[in-house]
Amino acid sequence: MIGAAIVLVVVVTLLIGARGVAAIRSTSDFLVASRRISPTLNAAAVSGEYLSAASFLGVAGLMVKDGVGALWYGVGFTAGYIAMLALVAAPMRRTGALTVPDFAEARLGSPGLRKLSGAVVLVIATLYLVPQFKAAGLVLTVVSGTPYWVGVVVAGAAVSITLALGGMRAATYVQAFQFGLKLLLFIVPAIWLVLQVGADTRAEALHPVEFTRFERVTPVQFRHDVRLTITEPTAASTAPGRPVEVLPPGRYDVEDGSVWTFQAGAAVPELAGAPPPGGAGWARPLLDPNGAGHPLLATLSVLVATVLGTMGLPHIIVRFHTSPDGRAARRTAAITVLLLSVFYLFPGVYGALGAVLLPELYLTGGTDTVVVALPSRVDTGWAGSLFTAMLSAGAFAAFLATSLGLLLALSGAVSHDLLPGATVRRLRLTTLATALCVVALALPSVYLDVGVLVTSAFTVAASTFCPLLVLGIWWPRLTARGAVVGMVVGLLASAGVIGTGFALAVPPGLAAILLGQPALVSVPLAFLTMVLVSLRGRPPAWANAAMLRLHLDETERSADAR
Repeated sequence: MIGAAIVLVVVVTLLIGARGVAAIRSTSDFLVASRRISPTLNAAAVSGEYLSAASFLGVAGLMVKDGVGALWYGVGFTAGYIAMLALVAAPMRRTGALTVPDFAEARLGSPGLRKLSGAVVLVIATLYLVPQFKAAGLVLTVVSGTPYWVGVVVAGAAVSITLALGGMRAATYVQAFQFGLKLLLFIVPAIWLVLQVGADTRAEALHPVEFTRFERVTPVQFRHDVRLTITEPTAASTAPGRPVEVLPPGRYDVEDGSVWTFQAGAAVPELAGAPPPGGAGWARPLLDPNGAGHPLLATLSVLVATVLGTMGLPHIIVRFHTSPDGRAARRTAAITVLLLSVFYLFPGVYGALGAVLLPELYLTGGTDTVVVALPSRVDTGWAGSLFTAMLSAGAFAAFLATSLGLLLALSGAVSHDLLPGATVRRLRLTTLATALCVVALALPSVYLDVGVLVTSAFTVAASTFCPLLVLGIWWPRLTARGAVVGMVVGLLASAGVIGTGFALAVPPGLAAILLGQPALVSVPLAFLTMVLVSLRGRPPAWANAAMLRLHLDETERSADAR
């Protein structure tokens, strides 16, 4: 049933995407669908590509792992569109650009800035796209037992073929359809779970108690190397087929792939840096990843990254170029806020129930799977299988919809911005080639955290394209040199710092926050750098005319021309 549901989603994706084939005659058709997408259809498509693996699976998984504070991610993701509506949507459409690098060169007249912007698109899109393919492989493994690589290859093939055939128009039709599908397949199982679990479980989810003992015999398959601390004699089997033994207190290093089976009533081991679900730290409405000890600072940094990063995501920005005019772009953003607000009411349902019914996932590192694992825990019969299939299909739709937009941005950056003379044929070939490269990166990324990678993409976008767009649209004194230096500083202060944090074993504390989520520092630093460097130079001669073009309504411009 699960395999059939996922195959159906893939087949429908290809069939709907085929509608865009006949309309592809130019690069404008391929990249921005000839700028003829209506606000309602565009908003549904934007919502479809924005609700990625991080939204469909990641927010609920982070809630089980890190606590109630993970719901701030949903707030930041939605609030980002309010900032975009106010600052970016309509002016960006009025530029007539096809991509963010197009805007950069048109606004500041610098081919070098265009190349740099194209390189930043590659960084952001890769950070965001790899976890989509990774999550596709992971979900198929969990729900159907297929090897991890199968889901990665299937997702990569479906997305690349759809885009190569129909470009942005195909992506729009598919993403709008998949948004409605995801909304249905996310909300209906959530309501069923709430009704099915019973009053006691609902009360426990609203008033969580710390997870201290296993209520039943519980096998735990670890997805990466961990160090457990056992505080009292604990009955468990440390390998399949091995007899149950009483483990004495102490520290135990557990290798990736190990399966421990804890007996009913056994004490839950402690996991360094992870608060047990239901505890005081878990129930606090602030983020404190890995027990860093600065929850307010960590929460503010995530909000800066998600709210401002939304404005800089290249696959979201390009969506506003598909609108007929600036007014339609603004309406698209407003409708998108409403659609996302409906969706983000429900990840908390899965996270709260998962903390009660599947708290052992926090030991395994598999909290990303809590959404698809809940139905079978609640009901082992046909109903559980049905809703598992629905959620698996919805999750796969989330991977495909987001991957379509990201792969389009990635191939557009390579073929249109970094290489001269883009043609439809080159765009199609580049789409297939970049998909192959991303699949190759996703295959060894099975142990990387989806939420961490996606948040890193938001951080880089907030530290590079957000300052470029906001200052480029609202400040006439911005210079090409200021934009280049500011973007380089923002890129190093975000991607460079995050990469350093991955490479180093940083102890919990302030350093862990600054290295793991540096947006609170990198974004102001990028803005300040752009301003200070620009003040020492001279803006382009056409800066004032460019500002008028960005802010004067199309109807007013037409009247002035007459």
